[in-house]
Amino acid sequence: MPTLDPEELENSVRIKVGFDGNILVTNIKNDMRYREFCAEIRDICKFNDEQPFTVKWLDEEGDPCTISSQIELNEAIRLYEVNKDSELNIHVFPNVPARPGLPCAGEDRNMYRRGARRWRKLYKVNGHFYQAKRFSRKAACAFCSDRIWGLGRQGFKCINCRVTVHKRCHKLYKKLCGTIEEPSDQQPLAQNGEKGASGLSKTSSNGDSKNLRVQKTLPVEYGQESAKVEPSPGGSDSGQLTLDHFQLLRVIGRGSYAKVLQVEHKKTKRIYAMKVIKKELVNDDEDIDWVQTEKHVFEAATNYPFLVGLHSCFQTASRLFFVIEFVNGGDLMFHMQRQRRLPEEHARFYAAEICLALNFLHERGIVYRDLKLDNVLLDSEGHIKLTDYGMCKEGLKPGDTTGTFCGTPNYIAPEILRGEEYDFSVDWWALGVLMYEMLAGRSPFDAVGNADNPDQNTEDYLFQIILEKPIRIPRSLSVKAASLLKGFLNKAPAERLGCHPQTGFSDIQSHPFFRAIDWELLEQKQIIPPYKPHIKHERDLEHFDPAFTNEPVRLTPDDPRSISEIDQSEFDGFEYVNPLLMSMEDCV
Repeated sequence: MPTLDPEELENSVRIKVGFDGNILVTNIKNDMRYREFCAEIRDICKFNDEQPFTVKWLDEEGDPCTISSQIELNEAIRLYEVNKDSELNIHVFPNVPARPGLPCAGEDRNMYRRGARRWRKLYKVNGHFYQAKRFSRKAACAFCSDRIWGLGRQGFKCINCRVTVHKRCHKLYKKLCGTIEEPSDQQPLAQNGEKGASGLSKTSSNGDSKNLRVQKTLPVEYGQESAKVEPSPGGSDSGQLTLDHFQLLRVIGRGSYAKVLQVEHKKTKRIYAMKVIKKELVNDDEDIDWVQTEKHVFEAATNYPFLVGLHSCFQTASRLFFVIEFVNGGDLMFHMQRQRRLPEEHARFYAAEICLALNFLHERGIVYRDLKLDNVLLDSEGHIKLTDYGMCKEGLKPGDTTGTFCGTPNYIAPEILRGEEYDFSVDWWALGVLMYEMLAGRSPFDAVGNADNPDQNTEDYLFQIILEKPIRIPRSLSVKAASLLKGFLNKAPAERLGCHPQTGFSDIQSHPFFRAIDWELLEQKQIIPPYKPHIKHERDLEHFDPAFTNEPVRLTPDDPRSISEIDQSEFDGFEYVNPLLMSMEDCV
């Protein structure tokens, strides 16, 4: 696609193309011919001239419509302009259906739901395929030479030539992808009133081979972020930690991308949990951003009584390691399986501590998005701690929203299913579902999965129930408990308990169900929990699933070929040591 000048950009159509797990954002002329459009799609998807393909755009109702002629392309552009949409949403399939009206191979209606899967978003400008990234060390913009820094994903990096630019500069950078240039060729210009920091030296990058195998001979490399593959083996004197500092004891959990171990710090004999993530899984399938987010939330959560905190982070060439608090009382799912349902005073205590944990995160701009029984742990005294921050979204200021489709199906709020932008409201909905489970001993949507009709045992049917079916509160619950559940499980987020912009959390605290709670004493852990787990010693694993604890404790040997394909610069700056915890350990 030729470079569009500023006037053409102003009158262009912004398109968002979904193909093969990527979302690519670019602009086309609003009077583009169908032949040119097909050539652009072939270029975006790297199709050869013989490759058949189908293009579908999403209409006003979110239904897919095929673009196979100039008339259909004109209609899609016309409605884009009439509705003043932010972009024209397109999906491409590398095949043609057997006959009109049939779906394409690989087409699934769930893929059209907003964010229903993790897409890698790329921005095509001047031949570059930019990906928004978080830069953890000093990196310079190839256009203005200023540093790329700040919260969130501050800049763009081309996945092919690896040039790095500010978001604000990426459309102004005119050098074509793969063009050989001397750094001094591009004169830095002031942007947004800032002076170009021409005194900053540019350094070279280690490359970005995370999602696309690229040629190693590309010459232009900006924004050096030198990878520290193996931390130095010095002990607490050097401030670095390695795997050698810990004794691996037992496996206590496992997820789709991580293993969790019980470990002992050899010097202090303190017990921790260690979350181990293979870099190749992150490198190939996910953006590193969510790992950085989880790390940031762990740091923010450290030393808050109802959140699992972080001891340290370190890495090897193949793995990332989070060393976190070991909470040995089991999770609420484990206890609910034993007790079926909880007395109201127990549920009130746990819910109140969860409310404090969620409010702590919300005040720091973090949406939790994965509240469920499995992620609520009990410590040795019986207080709760939330864990697993992999679904968190950070950086939300008052009035900000996000739109990612994510969460555990049974706990997903209606506004997420409707494809709406949302904020902290989704956490209060999930708390309502969790409280219903504690009080009623079952999910409010437990009919799904137990029906004789197989069509009523699907995820789509569950989502339909969450969106449309009224929630029935058991008559056995008190009036106050029923009122609280109705407040949290209001399908309209603006009317949901806890969601008023000014009085949200105080509305929860003052609800009659929580009238007996002294919130200040509760936050100071001065209220005795209703139940204390029976724990024999600090290594006791009685409250953990034997399916995990009986596993052999070992890390699989590294595969040199896999390691060679990992872009280590993606994990630069991952190392961290909690200074408070380390100072405590130095005293031991």
